[in-house]
Amino acid sequence: MNILILGSGGREHSLAWAVLQNPKCDRLIVAPGNAGIRAIAECASLDIMDPGAVVRFAEEEAIDFVIIGPEAPLAAGVADRLREAGVLTFGPSAAAAQLEASKSFTKEICDASNAPTAAYGHFTDATAARDYAAAQGAPIVVKADGLAAGKGVIIAETVEEAHAAIDDMFGGAFGGAGAEVVIEEFMTGEEASLFVLCDGTSVLSIGSAQDHKRVGEGDTGPNTGGMGAYSPAPVLTPEIEARAMDQIVRPTIDEMARRGMPFQGVLYVGLMIEDGQPRLVEYNVRFGDPECQVLMMRLGAQAFDLMHAAAEGRLAECDVTWAEDHALCVVMAADGYPGDYAKGSVIGGLDTCPADSFHMVFHAGTAFTDGHITAAGGRVLNITARGATLREAADRAYGMVDDIDWPEGFCRRDIGWRAL
Repeated sequence: MNILILGSGGREHSLAWAVLQNPKCDRLIVAPGNAGIRAIAECASLDIMDPGAVVRFAEEEAIDFVIIGPEAPLAAGVADRLREAGVLTFGPSAAAAQLEASKSFTKEICDASNAPTAAYGHFTDATAARDYAAAQGAPIVVKADGLAAGKGVIIAETVEEAHAAIDDMFGGAFGGAGAEVVIEEFMTGEEASLFVLCDGTSVLSIGSAQDHKRVGEGDTGPNTGGMGAYSPAPVLTPEIEARAMDQIVRPTIDEMARRGMPFQGVLYVGLMIEDGQPRLVEYNVRFGDPECQVLMMRLGAQAFDLMHAAAEGRLAECDVTWAEDHALCVVMAADGYPGDYAKGSVIGGLDTCPADSFHMVFHAGTAFTDGHITAAGGRVLNITARGATLREAADRAYGMVDDIDWPEGFCRRDIGWRAL
């Protein structure tokens, strides 16, 4: 099969790595890709936000199957246009992608399906939002309603912080994403992520992970897109996973189908777990980043077969085969991230890192400049390893981190600390 993956980050590098292990893959193109992807697959210059351009490219290159990595093209309707053109596609329609593109839509779906989640208010006016936050008290969570590249969530420790976040959002700090605001109760417990493939009717859990959002060790400092992840997440026991599937995921998928917007793709189910009870924090409609990297390390070639089955409506006949293993990913970011950071620094030592089914450096924000791999983003490298235990996976990952020569980069040294 000729396969096209849309995206340019570490998630897409890990998807490409897994797809290439499957014998069904004859040709792989990633658009636009990055310096690491360029080493294993063809990269194409393509505006992945332009549905018409993506369809034309797929037709010209005789693409059999498209995997859409990021959320923005999904919200822009790229999957819809590909399906209209008869191209098999993994990823939800624009209507179904509202589960990530609109926080208030997700809350409405939760209300309709009785899925346990945080109490909330939805606002289009700053004054009403400020009054609600003052009445509820702190801590409280303020969210931009739309897509904000994983950054439109503020956990306010005081009412004053909540008011400042509300003013920032309505003032345009997150662009159009903050034109509407959702304010939620602050949920206590431990967070974990469950990843579920859906084909519109059937659902299949493909594993759990735990992300590390804060930039500093011990989960301190500002929120980021994610500084590392590991899989599986011990807090998400089989019993709790079964509850999440029965109380949250299946009712959501049923409600989406009832509304005529069946969900087909991967549902990232962000959970808060306390006293054995899961509650929904958020849905994403694509693989998490860096959670995708640890899942792909553990799934390998079967990841492609499962995504293909979801796209063709065959999930009911599928199972996941798990090894008794663990995977851990350490994100190396540019100094200054998640604030201002410089681009263009040269990264050395990558050629000495092993690349096999137990060790991989997935590239996120990299470019190939004058014969060198250079930093081209905030989160730059995803150092990912598998092991029989989480400790073994962590030792392998940090061993690779130590081999990389990049003075302008940094990482957290405590990824996986909750389980370790």
